[in-house]
Parts: sequence; structure tokens; C-alpha cells
Amino acid sequence: MNQSSESMEFGLSTFLESKPTANGVSHAERIRQAVEEAELAEQVGLDVYAIGEHHREDYASSAPATILAAIASKTNKIRLSSAVSVLSSDDPVRIYQNFATLDALSNGRAEIMAGRGSFIESFPLFGYDLEDYNELFDEKLDLLLQVSASEKVTWRGKHRPAIHDLGVYPRAVQEPLPVWIGTGGNVNSAIRAGALGLPICFAIIGGSPAQFAPLVQVYKEAALQAGHDLNQLQIAVHSHGLIKEDGEQAANMQFPAVVDQINKIGRERGFSEYTRRSFDQARSLNGALYTGDPEYVAEKIVLLRKNLGLTRFLLHVDNSMLAHRDLLETIELFGTRVVPIVKKELARIQSSSNK
Repeated sequence: MNQSSESMEFGLSTFLESKPTANGVSHAERIRQAVEEAELAEQVGLDVYAIGEHHREDYASSAPATILAAIASKTNKIRLSSAVSVLSSDDPVRIYQNFATLDALSNGRAEIMAGRGSFIESFPLFGYDLEDYNELFDEKLDLLLQVSASEKVTWRGKHRPAIHDLGVYPRAVQEPLPVWIGTGGNVNSAIRAGALGLPICFAIIGGSPAQFAPLVQVYKEAALQAGHDLNQLQIAVHSHGLIKEDGEQAANMQFPAVVDQINKIGRERGFSEYTRRSFDQARSLNGALYTGDPEYVAEKIVLLRKNLGLTRFLLHVDNSMLAHRDLLETIELFGTRVVPIVKKELARIQSSSNK
């Protein structure tokens, strides 16, 4: 894929965070809100709406394909993706069938983003051993790609019964159905995606996004060695953010929500405490948090494009401690203010480079 401003896509990602036991948003309400968000995203010209699969009380997104199907009936253009589907603890045939059905309902707008998952609740829930964490993903990705590429499948693996010359239906409108690899920055994931010629999405939620440049290079080198056309590669980044006309207001509004969320997860994983200083570093120009006024967020995305050569940017707009109207305002400002600024600046840079 060429690197013109027109090739850059912009979208939203969400895990449908909710706090049903803390006088917050219920799971049912949060799911209905997702439909409203996606409708607005399409109205303001965004390209993608993506829902990540989770199996925790604080998220309402255990069945992304079902929610995306509801969104498909309310939209016409926006692409609909998982972000991610936890492939290791699911059946690749069923994932394909669910998203092929979504593809039919949306008339060819479905995508699968396959990943291992940031959380592990789905493994015991569906009877999988964490000792097989890596092996499960490798094996199931192979089957998913075979099912996506061919109507009839013959396949044998270790963790799922074999398939011998069986058809998988319905077939997707798109042939093959797009499969992305979602990763938090694992080198082997980047090499695998590149070798397979698959599009990749890096979840950059901390540190400096520029530090992912070597991973992008590894991805491209693996693709080149496997004989894939580098111009056809797609590279996405998913990062958190909040946009308001007043950038400081956005920061002051988001910080309490972010610190609550990150420190909760941090206590589970033994991370150091997240502070206001951590937050301010993350929202600095070289940080991974896209929070501020439209002009500042646009500046950060342009820098990200320069550093990583990405073709898609997904702004993660999701926090149950924020009023839904603030998330909707962010979506509107992202589509109507940020994206036009980014496209204009990228076109200017490209025009200057062509002279």
C-alpha cells in the first residue's frame, strides 16, 4: 500500500468498559452505546469501528461479532472489526463463520483481528491450558487462514479435532476475509505477520511509540524475505485518547479514569503505581496517549505516521468513569477536526517530497 495521505485510515477501538457493580454503566447499556458510537463514527467520516473481546466483569465485549452485526444494520460504509478476537481460546471455524455472517450483513465490511489476548480469563472459561498459550495461537491461526482461503478444508493439529475435506459456510462476501494480527509488541508476532503477509496492528499503550520502529522494520523484513510486496502491507496502531476543544480539560477529565483503570490492572500484574507524572509523560508529544485538543492530537498522529509509516490509526475511546457524551464528543472531534488536519498535513508533506 502506498503511503499517500489518501491511504491513511482512521477509526475507533473499544473494549466496552463498564462497571455494573459500582453504580456505573451496565453491560446492556454499554453494548447499546456501542451502536450509537459506531453510527456517529460513520457520520463524521471515520473508516473503522473495532471491538476487542474480553471476558471480565469490567468489560461488556465478550461477543464482538454479535455487537458488530447490530452495528452493520445501522451503518453503510464503516468497516467492522474485532480488536482482538482471542483466537487461542476459540474455534477458528466458528470465528470465521461468525465474521462471514457479519460480512454478509454488512455487505463486505467485516474484518478479523486475531490475537492472543491481553487477559487470560478466556482460557479457563473455555477449558484451555495456559501452558499451551503460544502453541494454541500458532495452530489456530493456521486453521483460520486455511478456512478463510478455501471453501473445503483438510487440516490436522494437536489441540482441535482434525478436519477432512469439509466445507465451511457461509462464505464471506470478501474472499479471502481480511485477517489482521494484533500484538502488543511481541517480536515473534511481528515476524509471523510479516512472513504471512498479513496486516498488523500494534497496541501502543505506554512508552514512546517511536520505540516500535524496530518492530515495524522486523515485520517488513520478514515480509520481504517471504516474497510479499511491501507496498501492500498494512500497519495499524491502537492507542488510548480523549479529545476536547480545551486540551487541559481533556487531560484533567481523563486522568482520574485512567489512573483507576491502570492501577487496578497494575495491582493484578505487579506493575508500579501510575501517577499524574506518568500520565503527563504519556500525553506529551512523544508519548502514547492521544489526549488533548484537536490540533495537538493531530500533531501527534502525524508524528506517529512519520516514525512508523502506519496506514491506519485506531483511537481507543473507552472508559466507564467518563460520561458517554464525552466519548461521543471525542468521536465527533476526531472525525471532523483531527482527521482533516492530519490528511492536510500528510498531503503537504507528500507534495513537498515530490518536488
